[in-house]
Order: sequence, then C-alpha cells, then structure tokens
Amino acid sequence: MAPELSGRLLDILCCPITRRPLQRLDAAALERVNAAIAAGSVRNHGGIEIHAPLEEALVTTEGDLVYPVRSGVPILFAEECIHWAAYK
Repeated sequence: MAPELSGRLLDILCCPITRRPLQRLDAAALERVNAAIAAGSVRNHGGIEIHAPLEEALVTTEGDLVYPVRSGVPILFAEECIHWAAYK
C-alpha cells in the first residue's frame, strides 16, 4: 500500500535542489502540466522528455519545480523534477 501524502509527511518533505517546502500541485496546475506533457514540450531536469501524464505531483511553494508522485510515492530526485517556471 502506498503511503498517503498527508500534512504530516508534507511537513518534512523539501525540494532536494532548493530545500524549499513542497505542497501538493492543485488540480488546475496539474492539468496545465499534463497538457504541456501531451503537447510533447516537457523535459525533466535530467533532460529526458516526459511522455506519460502525472497522476499527482508536488511543487515548491514558489511553484517553479514540480516533482512527480508515482503510486503515492514522491520522486524527489533532482533529475526527475520539471522546471515548471520555464514552461509557464
């Protein structure tokens, strides 16, 4: 069973690049990210093009770095994040 991203877990998670707090990416922003992915214009920080839509994601409090959540598990590797500020 995948862990639930509750407030308690989110309280201790931070961006591995900036060390800023993370929060859930809201539904409207997730839709915009997935539209950009569907258009074929999104690469992760490691330079790999992303093809699959995100089921959920975490974002830095400034809204610039997005981290995927897969099967309820946050993927907090720097190369996996999307530099969303570059796509806004």
